[in-house]
Amino acid sequence: MSVLITGGAGFLGSALANRLVEQGNHVRVLDDLSAGERERLDPRVAFCSGDTRDIPKLWSLLRGVDCVYHLAARVSVPESVLYPVEYNAVNVGGTVSLLTAMRDAQVRRLVFASSGAIYGEQVSQPVPEDAPLRPLTPYAVSKVASEHYVRAIGELWGIETVILRIFNAYGPGQPLPPSHASVIPRFLRQATGGGSLVLFGDGGQTRDFVYIDDVVDALVSAGETEGISRSIINIGSGQEVSILGLVETIERVLGESVHRLCNAEEKTGVSRLVADVRLAQQKLGYTPRVSLAEGLRLTIARDRRFARR
Repeated sequence: MSVLITGGAGFLGSALANRLVEQGNHVRVLDDLSAGERERLDPRVAFCSGDTRDIPKLWSLLRGVDCVYHLAARVSVPESVLYPVEYNAVNVGGTVSLLTAMRDAQVRRLVFASSGAIYGEQVSQPVPEDAPLRPLTPYAVSKVASEHYVRAIGELWGIETVILRIFNAYGPGQPLPPSHASVIPRFLRQATGGGSLVLFGDGGQTRDFVYIDDVVDALVSAGETEGISRSIINIGSGQEVSILGLVETIERVLGESVHRLCNAEEKTGVSRLVADVRLAQQKLGYTPRVSLAEGLRLTIARDRRFARR
């Protein structure tokens, strides 16, 4: 199979690209390297630097492609609050441009990486795919809008589409920016560096943390499985973990206690969020294999940034 991965030099995209090329697929990657690193990629992956809104470039990259994985996006929730225009232009505009180029190149299938963030605050947990969408940030809104474009344009132009709503993915190589870093790499850096773990709120808020290898399993299946066009599927661990529970798991993995600081004034996002993954099991044969403790051990072992000091 010949595939194109947008955002393929990023955290999730590079893991997918390397898995697919190892399986014998022909893999092309388009990435503007705003967050990705070309060095992550297997040498057998064909890399192209560029923007998903560059339709002529997409035409050339889409020749002979069977499936596109659209992972390119701006993904920082706090940053999206500051720069909503950019998030709309990149996330929504890039999706529409890609769909237009796919129509022109007659590419058969698109797998779109959406986010569990689009559910917002939900009373009932775990959250199924038919739950009402309550996006609370420009990032989440951009994903909802992109989903609507994917489904509508896919139906109008005869493109098979599969949407995966990915929850809190983590693992080796996850970005660790100076500000607004995701909670797991931020905690691991603080804990392995001998610092204090800073908790926002009371630590009782819950999330669904899913290891990167499990997410890649789901993406690969979504590109290969027949008869699932127009599907929208949650991808998570199906396990609800509080932030305090995450801290306690990190302590067990490290074999030592860590100092905690609580910032009760800082906003924490939604109070609870965990994926109902039954549809993923039914349609993709998806079963999360990596527990949180094992995923943390693998992340520490495989990511030199978390070497013990």
